[in-house]
Amino acid sequence: MNENTMRQKMANTIRFLAADMVQKANSGHPGAPMGLADIAVVLSEHLKHNPKNPSWLNRDRLVFSGGHATGLIYSLYYLWGYGLELEDLKQFRQLDSKTPGHPEYGHTQGVEITTGPLGQGIANAVGFSMASKYVGAQVNSDTAKLIDHTVYCLCGDGDLEEGISYEACSLAGHNKLDNLILIYDSNRITIEGNTDLSISEDIRARFESQCWEVLECNGHDYDEIDATITQAKKADRPVLIIANTIIAKGAGPLEGSHHAHGAPLGEDVIADAKRGAGFDPEKKFFVPEDVMVRFRCAIEAGDLAEREWIHSLKTAPLMEQNEALEALLNADYSRIQWPTFEKADATRNTNGKILNAIAKAIPGFIGGSADLSPSNKTYLNDMGVFPKGKNIYFGIREHAMAAIANAMALYGPLMPFTSTFFVFSDYLKPAARIAALTGIQQFFVWTHDSIGVGEDGPTHEPIEHLSQFRALPNFYVWRPADGAENVAAWKTALTMKKSPSAFVCSRQGLAVVPAPVKGEISRGGYLLASDENATITLIASGSEVELALKTKEALNEKGLFANVVSVPCYDLFIEQDQNYINEIILQDTKKVAIEAARGLEWYRLADVVIGMDTFGASAPAKELFEKFGYTVEAILEKLN
Repeated sequence: MNENTMRQKMANTIRFLAADMVQKANSGHPGAPMGLADIAVVLSEHLKHNPKNPSWLNRDRLVFSGGHATGLIYSLYYLWGYGLELEDLKQFRQLDSKTPGHPEYGHTQGVEITTGPLGQGIANAVGFSMASKYVGAQVNSDTAKLIDHTVYCLCGDGDLEEGISYEACSLAGHNKLDNLILIYDSNRITIEGNTDLSISEDIRARFESQCWEVLECNGHDYDEIDATITQAKKADRPVLIIANTIIAKGAGPLEGSHHAHGAPLGEDVIADAKRGAGFDPEKKFFVPEDVMVRFRCAIEAGDLAEREWIHSLKTAPLMEQNEALEALLNADYSRIQWPTFEKADATRNTNGKILNAIAKAIPGFIGGSADLSPSNKTYLNDMGVFPKGKNIYFGIREHAMAAIANAMALYGPLMPFTSTFFVFSDYLKPAARIAALTGIQQFFVWTHDSIGVGEDGPTHEPIEHLSQFRALPNFYVWRPADGAENVAAWKTALTMKKSPSAFVCSRQGLAVVPAPVKGEISRGGYLLASDENATITLIASGSEVELALKTKEALNEKGLFANVVSVPCYDLFIEQDQNYINEIILQDTKKVAIEAARGLEWYRLADVVIGMDTFGASAPAKELFEKFGYTVEAILEKLN
């Protein structure tokens, strides 16, 4: 059997595994896996990975941006030997299986990152490449490359139509990411029909204008695919391979049809396809022995490649490089010299000083802003610019920025942060959701947190955003009242290895608040000020904590007694046991939450919520707080 005949047999095995999976589940997407099977076989020959150790740092990364092609993904991970069994393929899309409808990082061994929302995988691949470039700049030398792997990404028409792909690919071209290869499954089909219905741009010209090299091949010609990937690996910039394919290749009457995108092919069509390819139509989930042997070679080849890499680390000339790698891999938080704050200041300013303190101590702490670092206060002083330095200029690309940072966080030794105005978190919400769903420790810095934005007006005043992100499971929103809370928030967030955290910071100056009376900031909320025989509990976060304290003073002058509770992290506070919550918020008091935002979530803790009912207005911040009732007098009136 010649090489291409064997490749054909391997590709057909993938096709029929995918078709059988979808058919048995009566749900899924057979078209893309069948169309990509030939590319997957050749890519297997190029891919450097170790099924015995999926976390090997110098492995190639493979991102499936079209996450719906799980029939292909799980077939490959089964065939390569990543721990899936045939029974797992038979449980495709079933409850509690290892093979859910879209690939989930941490759920199925080998999956590099959770994909499914189209376009994000492209940005993730850019993130993996950027991570490798930064780590490589720290540990590589002219004579020894400890980090020299490739990042591959499989994408389709839908991925390239999403706006995030423009953002991410523009940044990749600008940074000349020469180890990034994007393989475009150009089958010209989407769910509704032919791509002519909605897109007519010149993809080649688009990528060339973004400083990419563009290659093209027949996605079903093994020699062409091999030669094209080989050429792509030699490029001095990111490469787009336009692979012209046929959706549902080999599926008889459904070959090339949009009807094969997201529905089972049918038993008869699958049987005819198997018969035509020389497979037994009666056998389902069948893998020929010689095919299995070829695919499982990945285990020995990958193990050998990693052992050779580990051996190379032990050579004497690499001592300094090894030390740099060790420092990246083993962050020592005790080296952080945390700043202290004794004067009133905006929390965007205190947060900026905290960022710099962390970055000076932790080699893998890296990040940037969506063109707002002077306003976000996120520039890392004297720490250089990516790829050699820690400051990343993401440009005005919020969605790509967050998705890129998700991948950087999963790369291994990096701890990325991203930043923008809080109102523009809307533009990156899908990536923030993936971070929460997947358990990615990305740090989001969002400044200009309320109507305190002032003159920029309601388009820039994030009224509903706190509620939106507090509703997101496994996502921790910190809104510190001063610098001390800000430090405590970061100390806590650094320990939360499987959760993203957001730091929502003020533009305006905030007073220093007292030390806790009872409880801990690290538990999300604490008692800040208290009176014996209190009848009212004022609950607030961020800039409204100062207002709550002043309101308490006014109540005391009237002979009324009140407690003040600061809740810098609502999400963490409501996770505490009820006894702790009851100790902090006395249940026999009138509970009043004050926040310059929508604030509906506070009804879980409060009897009364003083929040925003409009989008704000354009005026100096002081006037806005007065207009919308965030003064002591207005609060007292509402308490009567």
